[in-house]
Amino acid sequence: MPDTHSYSEQGILKEFIDEFMNYISVERGLSQNTLLAYRRDLAKYVDYLLPKGITTSSQVRREHVSDFMFGLKKQEMSATTICRNLAAVKMFHRFLVRENLAQEDPTTLVETPKLWKRIPAVLTQAEIESMIMAASGKKAQQVRDQAILEIFYASGLRVSELADLKTTSINYEVGFVRAVGKGSKERIIPLGKKAREALQKYLLKARPQLLKNQANDILFLSRLGKKISRQSLWAVIKFYACKAKIKKTIKPHTLRHTFATHLLEHGADLRSVQEMLGHADISTTQIYTHVDKERLKSVHKQFHPRS
Repeated sequence: MPDTHSYSEQGILKEFIDEFMNYISVERGLSQNTLLAYRRDLAKYVDYLLPKGITTSSQVRREHVSDFMFGLKKQEMSATTICRNLAAVKMFHRFLVRENLAQEDPTTLVETPKLWKRIPAVLTQAEIESMIMAASGKKAQQVRDQAILEIFYASGLRVSELADLKTTSINYEVGFVRAVGKGSKERIIPLGKKAREALQKYLLKARPQLLKNQANDILFLSRLGKKISRQSLWAVIKFYACKAKIKKTIKPHTLRHTFATHLLEHGADLRSVQEMLGHADISTTQIYTHVDKERLKSVHKQFHPRS
């Protein structure tokens, strides 16, 4: 059996991806979605190198990594996606050096592209309320969907986090939801009266119908009594936005963005919002201060006599 170094020189760069994924899965505690994205990013990276005859880490140069990133930009990928690709590539090469599968890291001098601070689209309070009202009805799916919208707006959960909620995730007496976010980090988010009422109505009137006599502790169920998927939750948001005749571009995180923005508009401090959103770095949360500033500029322009 060859030693590790000679093994790395034999043209099997692509085969180290599995070892790297095992490493970050155990050591970094990244979410399943992030792991899947990193695997796709690295497969794309290696597929870019192969036609150039590059199969080992020793053949990779800084310009190869830079050219790969530039190619992503030419494909008009977002800055966020490009940065995630670079993060995956950098971690991969650092792993190879750490495990003696490579001698040098060609990404050390590759700079991370500056993230453009794009202002996320948010809904007004009236638009949110019209969406929630659009879900009114007595059918089990309507009661469920109204509870889903109330929870989204009340908690700012990610779509995947809401899909993973269990019946035991909600404390009705104290009024909070326990969510498990990225890196399996748990956080507690308060729930308002309206959200708690919608949830209790769902649990009493709709969930038993959807459950169909099955044993399941997942909070939000599909019409088949199974765990509702992220895609279905996204479809719920789009459907009621359309029904409420909202013309804005709606994305999976729109209600999460709206939750954070409305909190800041009404005087919440940035640290509290960071904690509720589950952001590891407050700089991620700070984008919502830009949203609030843009709103103030818009109000000033609309109402100031000399704007």
